[in-house]
Amino acid sequence: MKHWALNKEESGIAVAVLDKQGESANSLSAEVLAEFSEILDCLALYPPKGLIIRSGKDAGFIAGADIQEFTQLDTPEKGRALVERGWTLFNRLAAVPYPTLALVRGHCLGGGLELALACRYLLVVDEPGTKLALPEVMLGIFPGWGGMLRLPQRVGPSIALDMMLTGKSIDAKRAQKIGLADACVLPEEMAAKAYSLLLSGQRRRALPFMQRLLNGPLKFIAARAARQQVAKKARPEHYPAPYAIIELWAKHAGNALAAPAVVDRIISSPTARNLVRVYYLQERLKNFGKDSTFKASRVHVIGDGDIAAWCALRGLTVSLQDLSQDRLTQAIGDAGKFLEKKLRDPAALLAAKARLTPDLSGNAIADADVVIEAIAELLDAKQSLLQAIAPRMKPGALLVSNTASLHLEDLASVLPQPQRLVGIHFVKPVAMMPLVEVVETEVCDQQVLSATCAFVRQIDKLPLPLKSSPGLLVDAVLQAYLQEALRVEGEGVAPETVDAAMLAFGMPVGPFALIERMGRDHPLLQTLGTPKAEEVPADIAARLVKALVERTELLVADGIVADADLADAGVIFATGFAPFTGGPLHYSRTKSQ
Repeated sequence: MKHWALNKEESGIAVAVLDKQGESANSLSAEVLAEFSEILDCLALYPPKGLIIRSGKDAGFIAGADIQEFTQLDTPEKGRALVERGWTLFNRLAAVPYPTLALVRGHCLGGGLELALACRYLLVVDEPGTKLALPEVMLGIFPGWGGMLRLPQRVGPSIALDMMLTGKSIDAKRAQKIGLADACVLPEEMAAKAYSLLLSGQRRRALPFMQRLLNGPLKFIAARAARQQVAKKARPEHYPAPYAIIELWAKHAGNALAAPAVVDRIISSPTARNLVRVYYLQERLKNFGKDSTFKASRVHVIGDGDIAAWCALRGLTVSLQDLSQDRLTQAIGDAGKFLEKKLRDPAALLAAKARLTPDLSGNAIADADVVIEAIAELLDAKQSLLQAIAPRMKPGALLVSNTASLHLEDLASVLPQPQRLVGIHFVKPVAMMPLVEVVETEVCDQQVLSATCAFVRQIDKLPLPLKSSPGLLVDAVLQAYLQEALRVEGEGVAPETVDAAMLAFGMPVGPFALIERMGRDHPLLQTLGTPKAEEVPADIAARLVKALVERTELLVADGIVADADLADAGVIFATGFAPFTGGPLHYSRTKSQ
């Protein structure tokens, strides 16, 4: 076989190893599933004492279905065939007479988790990379290969619906705690435990009585509560998939083939196509910096406790410097509170706090792999600080300035090696926004730029390379959008009316709610003296989106961002612009067609 290896040991146990040819991660393409069907054919003729399914990849177990195949579903028949392929195969796996075990190490997502759920036992390895999830809803689709049936049976509908409707992942220890995994072991214990658990005859932990009721005669109660929660965050016309998941679980026992109209509606929806587009945009951002071998251990941050806290959370040793002892003490305290919210495990919390230390004099600059200057947006102050930092840094370390409103060339001009400076702009709030703008000057060293992108990926953010320009992409686009909102307000429209219009369009937060968070004295906003009018504008959302689109188009035309797709990615991941649209420029193009 091309992707699978099947070995039957002297003990009578069979081991099926998935190592998808030509790929760094396993995914369940039609070819991979066809070969797995052949394995089951073989084992039907020569039944083993048990079957262990594991990955041959270092990257993880299985990342899910082959996303590329989703882009080829141009007819309802193809969509139903895709669902039937996995549903039938995994039902067959669940029904084999011998015990089966999925050995999960690393990511186990989507169809990968559905395959694991079809096994009698699920063994997880306790290490940082082990994550389990059914994230199909984030692609605008549903887990149609048995996940909607088997996950509620294992963990109860309350937890299962939360996982399926949010797409959020859980780690190995949490998987064992909720009953998703039968055991959780360290890497050195996994082989022995896999064999012993497979042949143990151990029964699955029973669900609590109330969860059994909610998964049976009281399904309607759980479904109603789930719909109410979804309705608070997503409109069915924008995001139909979560509503379909609830319907398929509650009315059809998770069998999407029993509701072909639902399958056709979801798979052919513009939302699904656009969210798959957003997935590929995200993957493109993840590729920036892959050509660099740079990896940081120590980071020195000047002037921003949020950035320092995030780097500490991601496992780096961080020193934080500020302009005064009082400010530094406050920043360290705030960072500690942030880490407490993010880390439940006491040992992990203690370790993270230990990685973050105050450094008023900047003594740690000499040992840092990355030095991030993030003081106030004042040219003279930043220039003076960068001049003082550069001579103290070790060779090969990255010097980056967190700026959006200043010309990076002006900051680099005072340095003996201007090609060494790279701009880096963390979109606020740092913990919530996945995008980081990475800015180059005309003289920037391309290896340094690539290393900076690699660092951004190392701390689990998405790098977007840009040319130097005040406002960059995110602030420039937001400025156009928010100024148009202020103009509409000046024409006599109440701010709450404007916010309601944009929420109805699909934005995560209204412009005036955003303005209140930022403060009306924010540099992005300028007081507009537009006289009030008696008539309310006909289409508020169209005006605000038009202003945002036009500014985005201009930034692409000026070469600040390389192309329209990257511009769409930047606006989605930095402002939350309605992902179901596929991005502002994509939305504008498709709307006019």
